[in-house]
Amino acid sequence: MADSFSIDSKMSGRRKFLVAATSVAGGVACAGIATPFVKSMMPSERAKAAGAPVEIDISRLESGMLLMVEWRGRVVWILDRTPDMLATLEKLEPQLADPNSDKDQQPDYAKNRTRSIKPEILVVEGICTHLGCSPVFRKDIAPEDLGPDWLGGFFCPCHGSKFDLAGRVYKSVPAPTNMVVPPHVYLSDNVLLIGAESKESA
Repeated sequence: MADSFSIDSKMSGRRKFLVAATSVAGGVACAGIATPFVKSMMPSERAKAAGAPVEIDISRLESGMLLMVEWRGRVVWILDRTPDMLATLEKLEPQLADPNSDKDQQPDYAKNRTRSIKPEILVVEGICTHLGCSPVFRKDIAPEDLGPDWLGGFFCPCHGSKFDLAGRVYKSVPAPTNMVVPPHVYLSDNVLLIGAESKESA
């Protein structure tokens, strides 16, 4: 009787082992089949590198706040400019190399004083046009290191290039052109799509 119980117990143990092993093997096979389908629904690295558009929720962007996102491996700044910030743009134009954005550094719909679709929202690549360094957002007015004429903007500490709050370059600095405004469009009041062209005009 004990021997019979021992045999049954061994058979039961083997049966459980075989069921478990089969389940694991089946699960691995299913995962192997499912993985390509999951991957096919995600943007490929090639698509990202080619500039797949990036959707940004700007509903939490506060006045005066700078948001940094990535598109095509580059940092893109989204700045919500205050009325005081916007007021500096005209004042600084005599100090700028290309105040009217005549050089092709932005889409046609951003070829205006604010270099934007919505006056308060600046969308610009956060890259200095001199050697590709990353400037610093300096919204302080007349700091000691930048002088009494500084009304806020972007300063590149690497070689001293300066840009106003529309990304327009100052005269007599190493950077040759204004900062680049990437293609972008508003899908709604609070949703911005970077990497897609807008049909809106300034």
